[in-house]
Amino acid sequence: MCRHVIVALSALLLLSGTAAAQIGNPAGMGVDTRMAKPGVPAPNQTNNQDRLFAQLAAAGGLAEVELGRMAGQKASADAAKQFADRMVQDHSVANGKLKNLADAAKIPLPTELDADHQVVRDRLDKLSGEAFDRAYIAAQIVDHQKTAQLLAWEISFGEDAEMQRLAGSMLPTVLDHLRQAQEINAALTGAGIRFLPEAMAANAHQP
Repeated sequence: MCRHVIVALSALLLLSGTAAAQIGNPAGMGVDTRMAKPGVPAPNQTNNQDRLFAQLAAAGGLAEVELGRMAGQKASADAAKQFADRMVQDHSVANGKLKNLADAAKIPLPTELDADHQVVRDRLDKLSGEAFDRAYIAAQIVDHQKTAQLLAWEISFGEDAEMQRLAGSMLPTVLDHLRQAQEINAALTGAGIRFLPEAMAANAHQP
């Protein structure tokens, strides 16, 4: 994840008032938006960003649960197994909340793995032992970086206030997942950890 994205995500966490100010996003309202009062969308009013967010977040969440269940069975390192169990638990809860909001807004969500995650699943299915652990955790780092950026995008540009609030509540958890995955990756491979809260402030001062 590039330093500019890291700084932006850390700012969303630390400056909660800035994120809250975006709730409802009057600048991003669709032309057919119904209003609860002037400038405030009625409940379950979505724009294109909300709908795309819901579909992409659902696809990612579905994959987290399915790959987590696979890793719970195949991972050899205790840390990878425990991480996989947490992915199943945390993302199952988030998936349920997202589905409730999507159903209320009549947004269809995917029910099967998308093509990219199917490729990951097929590759992991052929691995075992330490090779599986390293590949699973590496994929988790990539997925959680993408998910964090997706959540930040919804917070800033969505219209449905409840969907934005869900994204805001999920972001700290996803960033914690990312931190944990990078720590496990470092233990498995000896690689350095590039994403830690302590490093964010330093990154902010680099060009």
